Amino acid sequence: MSAMGLLLLGLALVLMMTTGWATYAVLLAVSTLGALAGLALGAFDIAVLRSLPERIVGLLEHDLLQALVLYAVVGALLNHLALVGGLYSGLRKAIARLAGRRAASEMAGLAVGMLMAPMNGSVGASLVTLSRTAGQAWAEEGMPPARRTALVAVASTLGIIVPPSLVLLLLGDAMLRAHTEGLSLAAQLGLATARAGARIINTQDVLQAALAPGALLLVLWLAVTWWLARATAASTDARPAPPEPLTRRERWTLVLVPTLIVALLALVTTGRVRAVEAAATAGVLLLAWGIVSRQLTRQRLGQVLDDALALTGALFALLVAAVTFSLVLRAFGTDLLVADWMRALQGQPLLAMAVVLAVLLGSAFVLDAFELIFLIVPIVMPPLLALVDDAAWVAALTLLVLQAGFLLPPLGYALVLARAQVVPRPAMAAMVRALAPYLLSLLAVLALVLAVPATTQWLRTTPATLPETSIQGDDLDALMREMSQHPTDTPDAPEMPSAPSVPNTPTPAADQLPNQ
Repeated sequence: MSAMGLLLLGLALVLMMTTGWATYAVLLAVSTLGALAGLALGAFDIAVLRSLPERIVGLLEHDLLQALVLYAVVGALLNHLALVGGLYSGLRKAIARLAGRRAASEMAGLAVGMLMAPMNGSVGASLVTLSRTAGQAWAEEGMPPARRTALVAVASTLGIIVPPSLVLLLLGDAMLRAHTEGLSLAAQLGLATARAGARIINTQDVLQAALAPGALLLVLWLAVTWWLARATAASTDARPAPPEPLTRRERWTLVLVPTLIVALLALVTTGRVRAVEAAATAGVLLLAWGIVSRQLTRQRLGQVLDDALALTGALFALLVAAVTFSLVLRAFGTDLLVADWMRALQGQPLLAMAVVLAVLLGSAFVLDAFELIFLIVPIVMPPLLALVDDAAWVAALTLLVLQAGFLLPPLGYALVLARAQVVPRPAMAAMVRALAPYLLSLLAVLALVLAVPATTQWLRTTPATLPETSIQGDDLDALMREMSQHPTDTPDAPEMPSAPSVPNTPTPAADQLPNQ
């Protein structure tokens, strides 16, 4: 019966590709069909399904979902206010003084994507915002459709790897759960990864692990953009245009907006500010900007709230559907079947990693990042993390693979959405040529992170394991006597070292998870 879950998963993917139905509706329909079949065949008892309401309520009480709502509001505000257009215009004029007008236009678009994508929340929202601002400006400048479509698609995916995007936060939470299950599985199987003192990762670990690869990828993409723009300008023999002066509003936008965004991103990444607090701060600042600039009229505020509620409702519905579908798969024992397959690769963790990353890459052609995190990651990650020590490294690789999947022709999610924004749609062959330098840069960063895991550890502030020390014999008796006495009763007692961790006692996940 374990294979029944895989059949249900295949049926769900086929329906998503062929029917155009909402993903949450497909998952709920297939879950209902699978539950009825499982009960009819006696594969599991109805008591398993009675735990579903409790699981959903427990999940919806998670603090991280507060950030989800706030990110939806921030993304809606960015889409309806003229802030992004002013930021793009100011960056273009400022960069033109250093890199030339043609290169400045394209590099400014990437910079806007880097700054706004983490705050926008999703690839789709970032892509729509960039299409309305940088995409229209590039069209007015006469940029070929394939080139500007590729740039919009590339810039919209920066929110996947640049902290602290909503994708990163949700993946961090999913990896925490998967790591907990993976260590439990490793302990049951007696694997080496179930060592004493192993620390379960949290969201901050994932944010810090992704920071160095994300920065390297951004630098490479900016260099590629500058080189291609310079080559195009040289081939057309265009004379350099005189620099355009910055308006007063552009100056203020160029100074305040990047400073505030980078400060918030840095505070969240370093753990000094929670993601919920950062999203709330960004939302308040955007509301204040809209009121002061008189852009946020009552009608526009209604549109902002409508968009935010629509996105929040869709994500919550997807989350509930994914939890329901996951419960049905576990009831059939599909997770144990996947674990058995991964156990066959016990001595080859890199091969197991390649298999899981290939599954994620293939799924990215069909599913959005949120759907992958809610649906695929809980199935394939726990067995992998039972074999691989560094869960944050695996998370960074997962993000890079997802980004590649969104850009790979012909079915990449960002590529398909970007082409739909352009009329007439550019030919796929031209899109492949335009995307090739960016994809090669992305694959180079992926290969580097895969070959050198230390690239994800340079900026991490917490170790992957807890100190493995123990107390025994007379030291343990002395410590117990001291703990039983009141501090005022022993003023002359010698100082005792802080109590180290007891070996072979896993640290509870709840004690290691800070509020997000």
